[in-house]
Amino acid sequence: MRVSGLNWQGLMEQLQEALPYCEVTDQSLAYFKYPRRSVKMNLPVKMDDGQVRVFQGYRSVHSNARGPSMGGVRFREGLSLHECEVLAAIMTLKAAVADLPLGGAKGGVDVDPETLSAHEQEGLTRRFTSELFELIGPNEDILAPDVGTDSQHMAWIYDAFNEGRGTSINGMVVGKPMALGGSYATKDARGQSAAMVTARALEDSGQGVKNARIAIFGYGDVGSKAARLLQAQGALIVAVSDRHGAIYSSSGLDLPALAEHREQGGSVCGFALDISKDELLELDVDALILAFDFGTVNAGNAHKVRATYLVEATNRAVLPEAERYLRERDIQVLPDLVAAIGGVVVNYVEWVQSHTNFFWTADEIEAVAEQHINRALDDVMNVMEQNGIDMRTAAYVLALSRLNSATEMRGVYP
Repeated sequence: MRVSGLNWQGLMEQLQEALPYCEVTDQSLAYFKYPRRSVKMNLPVKMDDGQVRVFQGYRSVHSNARGPSMGGVRFREGLSLHECEVLAAIMTLKAAVADLPLGGAKGGVDVDPETLSAHEQEGLTRRFTSELFELIGPNEDILAPDVGTDSQHMAWIYDAFNEGRGTSINGMVVGKPMALGGSYATKDARGQSAAMVTARALEDSGQGVKNARIAIFGYGDVGSKAARLLQAQGALIVAVSDRHGAIYSSSGLDLPALAEHREQGGSVCGFALDISKDELLELDVDALILAFDFGTVNAGNAHKVRATYLVEATNRAVLPEAERYLRERDIQVLPDLVAAIGGVVVNYVEWVQSHTNFFWTADEIEAVAEQHINRALDDVMNVMEQNGIDMRTAAYVLALSRLNSATEMRGVYP
């Protein structure tokens, strides 16, 4: 269900809706409209069969107005530089909403990682890192896991960077294994923020979380964490999906039993009533949490969505043309700039720990993340109420205002 709607024009059109509600100078807007730096790389890698294959790699830094850039490295077939530039801009906005001293970046490789052996993935990761030696660092550009990468890839980046430069620095990459200075809660931080935002929306609507019907599209680390947190508050998780398919139970799924089923069979399928992933998107539920990838809800399927709330637990899960249509139907989108903010918050915490070599416990990190998420949500909702606007527009207003302040104070290099 890959779509091609992740584009700069759509982002700019949504930003235009925020401009009447904030004071942003033309100078600041000019800075935002263009990435600070975009790099395209040819990455030759020796494969297991002895042949050399050349991959396309990218890294885009959108902004460092508020601090060094930070953003994921994704291994995804069809990845383009344009996609990286749009996602880098979204990371800039997300960090500003969370009021963190960071800018946004994104990068990766056009590859399906499942077609590569572990040895080939390591070679590709190290080659990607070596091409960025002079551009990345704890005070320049910080790499993080994303679609198709995990803590092991971050460990390879950590080693390649330090071996190549003769250093022992760990703050230039986050999402690392614990043994290399990684942080607790990295995997499921976006699930925490998605659950918190969903619960707040349900409570504010008067319905409450108890017995609310929730569907999860993308039952990985993020989706499963959101499901567990919401179920603990009394919600019914009625449907979940993975890359193999989807399941449904009107009375709610037994999540611990589902975890055992997945561990044994490698999929959620067969645990309850099997349905298609498209059928999951069409369920009449109180909240549909989108935890897969961008473009899950688009112009082609938005008319079939019946959920009261769509929660973007991943970047750009609802494309702009779909969101305009959903707004006309009074279906509310809880945007990535708030619902997926937990990831950048916990990555920031790991970055701080790397700088200080002082590490917190899992409970302390979760409490810090909750504090940042609640503060960001409060700030966005205050802007919503003051201006009578939707949550995404309010998040843009807040982010652009903070970016404008930083840009104006720093000035323009003559």
